[in-house]
Amino acid sequence: MDLALVENALLGLFASVTLAIVVSKLRGKRLKLPPGPPPVPIFGNWLQVGDDLNHRNLAALAKKFGDILLLRMGQRNLVVVSSPDLAREVLHTQGVEFGSRTRNVVFDIFTGKGQDMVFTVYGEHWRKMRRIMTVPFFTNKVVQQYRHGWEEEAARVVDDVRNNPRAATEGIVLRRRLQLMMYNNMYRIMFDRRFESEDDPLFVKLKTLNGERSRLAQSFEYNYGDFIPILRPFLKGYLKICKEVKERRLSLFKNHFVEERKKMAGTKPVDSVGLKCAIDHILDAEKKGEINEDNVLYIIENINVAAIETTLWSIEWGIAELVNHPEVQQKLRAELDSVLGPGAPVTEPDTHRLPYLQAVVKETLRLRMAIPLLVPHMNLHDANLRGFDIPAESKILVNAWWLANDPANWRAPDRFRPDRFLQEDANVEANGNDFRFIPFGVGRRSCPGIILALPILAITIGRLVQNFELLPPAGKDKLDTAEKGGQFSLHILNHYTVVAKPRPF
Repeated sequence: MDLALVENALLGLFASVTLAIVVSKLRGKRLKLPPGPPPVPIFGNWLQVGDDLNHRNLAALAKKFGDILLLRMGQRNLVVVSSPDLAREVLHTQGVEFGSRTRNVVFDIFTGKGQDMVFTVYGEHWRKMRRIMTVPFFTNKVVQQYRHGWEEEAARVVDDVRNNPRAATEGIVLRRRLQLMMYNNMYRIMFDRRFESEDDPLFVKLKTLNGERSRLAQSFEYNYGDFIPILRPFLKGYLKICKEVKERRLSLFKNHFVEERKKMAGTKPVDSVGLKCAIDHILDAEKKGEINEDNVLYIIENINVAAIETTLWSIEWGIAELVNHPEVQQKLRAELDSVLGPGAPVTEPDTHRLPYLQAVVKETLRLRMAIPLLVPHMNLHDANLRGFDIPAESKILVNAWWLANDPANWRAPDRFRPDRFLQEDANVEANGNDFRFIPFGVGRRSCPGIILALPILAITIGRLVQNFELLPPAGKDKLDTAEKGGQFSLHILNHYTVVAKPRPF
């Protein structure tokens, strides 16, 4: 290790400790802060709680310190909210006060310091980006325009699995084919394009770069340098890799998709009424001067991560739970056969008359929430929450997974039991009508992608269960559902092999 780097860091640490002591002596204002473990100078609670601030660890801390707690992670204040009432306060009642986003050093790189929609602060830029993205992505008109494409992509998955001789015997890693399906679902909307196979060189390059971006951003490895700025020099190599991945991704988006679409528009003009895909709307906004080229690329960045990856994780979780709960899988198949008839493929309109299918989707989102801590919120100014002072620019984490898995609020929450959404929780929806269950958030900064995710999940899971008996591979009773948590994500640790035996019709 570079001795000069270590020396500078130690000198910085000494200076920071001295400054912190002086400031604490001079500071006259006393705040009523939320409870939490006692911090130490400079490091705060980092040495006590570590880097892994996943949903389960934060739930354990909430049991000890209460539904609102404060962690001082170096120079960052992190407030964790773990009750439906407090979630309502943060996301709805004080939605403006807590409506901004906090970014760390890595997300600053991948979002151009908030030039996107998801991670920008609450204000005029966010309102503009939300408006520009809503029309081409997040309306019922979009669902009806593209649902035939989603149904076609699901049918292609079924055909490919049927035609793979290994699927019915030793099994296949179904996620790989589902990943291609999800890219095609979203790239049809964005660019009116699709990839023919998993071996398409552009698809391979795209998914590799997106996967590297997700790994780098969701890792806990860099927390120490984000929490404690004097340690940031040790992140130099990590941040360099992040910048390289960012540049390669944005270049890929621009050269292979945006510029190609511009060329098509140049040879065949499209008027504002007949815009064919989302990028046309977005480029039109750029031409009007509402956004710039960087904003265009960061919108594409958001969709690649927020829409594709999260929905894929949920499909993967849903299939795993159905394999591990064959009685649920059989009950779902019976509903599909009874309502639609054996072999009649599920369509988007059908999903509204399949209550058990909807319950399976909701139960997957409840037990295996893809974004268990939601996307972090932030208050730009000093605020108050349940009588506690919340210093300006605090990072607010709503533990939505715990809200949906707290035994005080749910019957047997650790069980995968879709029937709960037909029985005691029949009135609970995924849109946040009940603050115990908010997988997409609530309020101004809620995830607009709910309008796409729910039908895609239902169509995909429905088609697979209709056409196959889904089983664990030989020699195993269940699939491994160990979790892999990230900064605020949750996906399956090991991409499983599943046996898919075709049903005779």
